[in-house]
Amino acid sequence: LVWGGRARPEIEALAADTGAPLWRMEDGFLRSVGLGSDLDIPASLVIDRSGLYYDPSGPGDLETILMQTDFDEEDLLRAKQLRALVVNEGISKYNVGDRGIVDITASGGRRVVLVPGQVEDDASVEMSCQDVRGNRALLEAARACEPDAYLIFKPHPDVVSGNRKGHVSAEQALRYCDQVVTGPSLPSCLEVADAVHTMCSLVGFEGLLRGLEVTTHGRPFYAGWGLTDDRLALPRRTRRLTLDQLVAGTLIHYPRYLNPE
Repeated sequence: LVWGGRARPEIEALAADTGAPLWRMEDGFLRSVGLGSDLDIPASLVIDRSGLYYDPSGPGDLETILMQTDFDEEDLLRAKQLRALVVNEGISKYNVGDRGIVDITASGGRRVVLVPGQVEDDASVEMSCQDVRGNRALLEAARACEPDAYLIFKPHPDVVSGNRKGHVSAEQALRYCDQVVTGPSLPSCLEVADAVHTMCSLVGFEGLLRGLEVTTHGRPFYAGWGLTDDRLALPRRTRRLTLDQLVAGTLIHYPRYLNPE
């Protein structure tokens, strides 16, 4: 069992020599109060026997669940209730920042688009993105797609903290967006948005939970199922899912949850 998408060569060799399966572990989608890069204890993890959810090069366990599971009525009811709980309680992946209101009076009634920043050297970006592979490139692409919209850029909290790579100065960001938001929490930003443009951020999935339009410029796990506007093709994903089917697979069947008490 190894952390992340890449095992060291000696671990892969050991697995091959012994015939032991090589499984991978990562953070779940409802992670913690606080940042993983600050070593806060996770509230959920995923253990994947065939890949990882952010690697679109092959069908990991999550993609297989979403392609093949015959979700029953209990699955869909649990998913609906869980989705409502997440939205009503303002739960996000890291749950950092304040629940202050994001002021969009300057939008003048225009369509509001949230552009979430990502950690640029994160494995998810490296594996699932092509032409748009950084935060500045994402802002530029979002503006090209939404020339008349009011764009809000929300830098990734790991980048804001200085722990990870992907900083875009306010001056650079404001060439493409109308507002940069760092203090208010992600759910506060989603509450005022009509749509999300993302490379492959979990924010796109959180936008779907809240009924927002989502455009993907990479190939995240929630793309390719008929719920998002995808700028990169995902021909392997042929099934059309409802939102509650996506939620049942992603938040119920796939992760493991930990009770810290």
